[in-house]
Amino acid sequence: MHIHARSLQYFEMIRRCGSIREAARQLHVASSAVNRQLLQLESEVGSPLFERMTTGLRLTAAGEVFSRHVITVLQDERRMASELDMLRGIRRGSISIAAVEGLNADLLPACLERMMTRYPMIRIHVASTGSEQTGRAVESGDADIAIGFSLERREGLRQCAVGRFGLGAVVRADHALAAEKQVTFAECARYPLILASAQLSIHAVMKPLLSHHKRALTVLLETASIELAKRMVGRGVGIAFQTRLGLEPDIASGQLVHVPLKAQVRLATELGVYVRAGRTLPPAVDAFIRILAEEIERRETEEPA
Repeated sequence: MHIHARSLQYFEMIRRCGSIREAARQLHVASSAVNRQLLQLESEVGSPLFERMTTGLRLTAAGEVFSRHVITVLQDERRMASELDMLRGIRRGSISIAAVEGLNADLLPACLERMMTRYPMIRIHVASTGSEQTGRAVESGDADIAIGFSLERREGLRQCAVGRFGLGAVVRADHALAAEKQVTFAECARYPLILASAQLSIHAVMKPLLSHHKRALTVLLETASIELAKRMVGRGVGIAFQTRLGLEPDIASGQLVHVPLKAQVRLATELGVYVRAGRTLPPAVDAFIRILAEEIERRETEEPA
């Protein structure tokens, strides 16, 4: 369904591509047609919407304001189409999700399986990225739902669900610390370490521990990949740090152990579910958020005291 002005569709594609020629290619129309629609829009708005630069097109201040309107209009069109389908008894539609990599191990598959069982005609697209990028994807209209750790509060996002999950040391089952109920960072620092790089929220949570530790550390690897970190731990290379989320299959198989970190204040990170602020959610998106909220709440209750 495309009931809104073609010019808005063209504007949105130009914004995404940063180029009239590439937008035209994506839309399968002539560049002249795209440029004509843009010029008409700028005439109606009374201000340039893009800066013409040698490297491409960049939104002006007026373009930024107009883009927020366009994102709202196009998302509302998708919501309306979904609601009309529901009224006709057609359980189809689509959901776009931006989620952090660590959730791919267990939490996200569990929620997706439940959603697909209840609504088998819903098409779902998932992109794995860093926490900050998940929020940006929702704000820009590239995703319906963001699922990320410790996202900074901002006006463009609305938090729909949240859970707090404690950090711990991730060690191989035969490691000397694997039998401990809790460990301090100082105890972990006696061994080679695998640390999260600045792209991960774990980095910010761990930073005070690292800065207060007076002795030299043996850091073998810094990475933004939770998957790589845990695989290196499994090879006996060192100790990593993260929540239990993302480790579920490895813990269940007995390969890895998650030992909670002992500190004066519990070291934890928030896992949140976010949508664009002010948006009316399509039924399919709302249904999946409910599933996510239930699963996050359940797993939070299973956290060690």
